[in-house]
Amino acid sequence: MNIDKLKTETPHNKRKSVTVLGLGNMGAAIAHTFINQGYDTVVWNRNAEKCKPLVEAGGAGIEILIEAVAASKQVVICLLNNTAVDEVLKQVAGAVAGKVFINLTSGTPAQARDFAEWAEKQNASYIDGKILADPIDIGTAKAQLLFSGKPTVFDAQYPLLEKLGAITYYGEDAGAAAVDFLAQVAIGYEFLIGFLHTLQLVDQEGVDLAAFAHRVAGTLQGYGPLLSLMVNEIKLGTYQPDLGPLQVQAAMFDDLINHRKSKNVETLRMQEIKNLMDRRIANGHGAQGFSSLFELLGKQ
Repeated sequence: MNIDKLKTETPHNKRKSVTVLGLGNMGAAIAHTFINQGYDTVVWNRNAEKCKPLVEAGGAGIEILIEAVAASKQVVICLLNNTAVDEVLKQVAGAVAGKVFINLTSGTPAQARDFAEWAEKQNASYIDGKILADPIDIGTAKAQLLFSGKPTVFDAQYPLLEKLGAITYYGEDAGAAAVDFLAQVAIGYEFLIGFLHTLQLVDQEGVDLAAFAHRVAGTLQGYGPLLSLMVNEIKLGTYQPDLGPLQVQAAMFDDLINHRKSKNVETLRMQEIKNLMDRRIANGHGAQGFSSLFELLGKQ
């Protein structure tokens, strides 16, 4: 059955319309935001049951994918991964001329560039987007959305995109937003796994975890200037002793590693850093700072 029992051509005659493909937690939040902002919002999901709450909120549910895509010029995609996006696009190939696809699915820069190339061959347009937010924050300034793609296409879609949150545009390269997104997410995970390892350590030492976490949060506020300093040193290639000379830091790392070993806490990450320091020192750079390890990363 057609959930909303509406004709698919109806949105073409409305003042502003958008189709949203994918109604997981994030896709549903996106669709709800468009509905609340006055857009005639067509929704589609493989499981048609997920359309019902959006229809009750004022959207139009269409079960047939190609009809959902045909219903609006602007098509927002938010699926589990870009493998699912690829499957969806293959199903509508040849019937998307003039459409603008806005892909908000997590994926790699290479995938974004491939989709942009596909769209161009289909006489359609493509904007790649990435979301740094929880579904509950969509439609507020807390939601950070990163976009890249052809400037003229992005500019034309900006009135729609800005409804979702704070917008940052990274330029014409369709993969640029994904580069920044994956890098920022990676930093978060690198920090958080280190935090969990450290919690394991201090917990075994009988330290109050809540109090410790509060102190860590305070310390993190000072990292902004350090990050800028390290980037500047990398650009200059001078590598001044930002955290002190590597030869001094390396000596402290023996304590860090031995402490973890004494409590049977995993030491792999600490040992990796120590090995990099030792290599840099052996190459005659013991007086340089931590930022000089940049020279070794990415090399096999």
